Amino acid sequence: MFNKKKLLLATGLLAMAGSASAGYEIKLSDNDTITFGGYLKLDARYVDGNINSITNDYWVGAGTVGDISRTSFRATESRINTKYVHGDVTGFIEMDLHGGGGNEIVSNSSNPRLRHAFIKYKNILVGQTWSTFVNTSALAEAADFGGTLNASAFIRQGQVRYTQGNFQVSVENPESDKGDPSQDSMPDVIAKYTFKGDWGNVSVAGLARQLNTVGGNSESAFGYGIAGKINTVGKDDFRFQFHGGETGRYVGVVAARDLVGEEVEETTSFSVAYRHFWSDDVRSTAFFGKTTTEVADSDRRHWGVNIFKNYTKELSFGFEVGNFESADQNADSDYVQFSAKYVL
Repeated sequence: MFNKKKLLLATGLLAMAGSASAGYEIKLSDNDTITFGGYLKLDARYVDGNINSITNDYWVGAGTVGDISRTSFRATESRINTKYVHGDVTGFIEMDLHGGGGNEIVSNSSNPRLRHAFIKYKNILVGQTWSTFVNTSALAEAADFGGTLNASAFIRQGQVRYTQGNFQVSVENPESDKGDPSQDSMPDVIAKYTFKGDWGNVSVAGLARQLNTVGGNSESAFGYGIAGKINTVGKDDFRFQFHGGETGRYVGVVAARDLVGEEVEETTSFSVAYRHFWSDDVRSTAFFGKTTTEVADSDRRHWGVNIFKNYTKELSFGFEVGNFESADQNADSDYVQFSAKYVL
């Protein structure tokens, strides 16, 4: 029996090497399957202006002000994942190459980075994955990784989540960004309800946290979010997000921080994106996102327009032009980006 399973796995791996389907599932037994997936992606990017994102690769709502004229080629968004299903139990792990650690002189090597690692049993999920606060369907399709990251709910972390129908509630990893995380003894609590139908989906989420300042104070923080994807004409769709309150690190990556000194930051963020299909294999998205804060008085914006073409079901090429801006610093940069993506 053991040799039979080994032969089946080897046969599946050989089929993976010569196949181009989206995801490769290997049936180990009547109750056990293992699936391999991910994609390979190259991004060629040129940025010109007077602010550079702190990642160098995509805009996260903050950067260094100063002249920039930079061309880069990178494949670090590429990722691999594995899913193992045994009856009611699912295990999933995914890694990409945004971990850094390489250099551009010789090898352009890059360290693997954990994205997801979770176990799901019936209605319970434990592990690291997208925060319950996030509605991934509301993210814009973009060549620039994630699109309007400066104004989107975009966070993955360890959590325990319970799902009942369209309702989800979770306790998640606490972190007092720009505060004293050594005193973070209370987990973040998040609840979300998603309305779904043939028309698309809209989610309403709320979060409650305890933040600890560097001065030794404990502050309560509450935030909310409304996000969704609405189907419009044909295959087109409209995606949106609106967030308010003390959302801090949950929205905009580093466009807003949890704490500014001893004060909890108050944030307002919104993003919109419209995707239009010119044909079955050609599509474009126009997007815009903005985050403003009260305490730090920051104003971070990003817009872009792109076009993608699928040459096969798995292979696509894209081109995007856009601008990201720190209006409060009177700084902005234009960018153009080309991408090639092959989905496993």
